[in-house]
Amino acid sequence: MFGSGNKIKIDPDLLDRIKQISEVAGYASHEEFIHHVLERELSQFEDASSDDDITEKLKGLGYIS
Repeated sequence: MFGSGNKIKIDPDLLDRIKQISEVAGYASHEEFIHHVLERELSQFEDASSDDDITEKLKGLGYIS
């Protein structure tokens, strides 16, 4: 999944937490867990009809003010 040459830097402390939670949650790997979380988050924005809709959703989630 992540071996295709695409690289994302993740804070080491965050990665440790991801690894711990993904193991407890029963994921096959921490990469699978990251993929699942990103897919779930992206799906919240895929039904937006405009950039304004996306901005409002991000504001509602507290990502931007």
